Amino acid sequence: MIILGEKYTFTKLELEKLRKKFGQVNFLSPETSDAKTLRSALENLIKSGNQRLIVLNTQNPVDSKLVRFLTLLQFKTKYKKIKFLNVESFLEIYLQKCYIPENGENLNFLNDIKPYNALEYALKRVIDYVSCSLLLVMLFVLKFYVKKKIDEQSPGSLYFLQNRVGLDTKIFKCYKFRTMHENSEHNPYTQKNDTRVFKFGEFMRKTRMDEIPQCINVFRGDMHLIGPRTEWDILVHDYEKKIPYYNERHIVRPGITGWAQVNYPYGANTHDAKQKLMYDLYYIKHWSLWLEIKIIAKTIAIIFEKRGI
Repeated sequence: MIILGEKYTFTKLELEKLRKKFGQVNFLSPETSDAKTLRSALENLIKSGNQRLIVLNTQNPVDSKLVRFLTLLQFKTKYKKIKFLNVESFLEIYLQKCYIPENGENLNFLNDIKPYNALEYALKRVIDYVSCSLLLVMLFVLKFYVKKKIDEQSPGSLYFLQNRVGLDTKIFKCYKFRTMHENSEHNPYTQKNDTRVFKFGEFMRKTRMDEIPQCINVFRGDMHLIGPRTEWDILVHDYEKKIPYYNERHIVRPGITGWAQVNYPYGANTHDAKQKLMYDLYYIKHWSLWLEIKIIAKTIAIIFEKRGI
């Protein structure tokens, strides 16, 4: 495949996925090459064969001669199998995420990002009640064992309650099993080998056991089983200033697990938050029962692999 331009910067993980699917990934930049040199390089890549896709990833309008060259390719039998996609469509089709414009001026992509309709919401609540009834039983069984382990390693409260941002940016108290020593130093992000996290707390994080009490929030109507990750209100105030359209994720309730959580590793900065937002917006835009099942399956796999989310 050939990627024309640098409008969107692909992550290392995304490039690995694309190489597995398309083989070689070639980059050409209209921003740093003159039109003639670019056309020559593009033509050489196409003639070399095995090019199935050209992605238009350009920030500025493409040179008219280059557009004509690309348009004429469809009339050449040898190159008829080559597809053309803009980067917005490419990200949704192949990486299942929505592109977010850097300048925050283009509102067109928000047209299809809407809250669940009545039927979709009803289906989600059925999934919530069935799955979280099981989680509630697990919570009742596990809490005595968890309490024992916490008392051994970090005496104090069983649960950790924190303000999180939910539907329509409303604040609610989110329940989790406590995984850090009480009165730990304030830091919104957990680091690798974080000394604030006690040993059993680390195990709970890796297996996501600490998330089980959130089933209480699901029954209260604060959350769904599946949705955008519920974020700390302090972080949200920062993200909404730095990331265009960040609050769009709050048109639906957050979830215990979600599309962003199963596709992107733990976030430790604003860049990671933006990447996760792209997955959240895709989930909202393309919601389906099949996508719910897919997320549940991926979550179970992550739990057994002890990778955490």
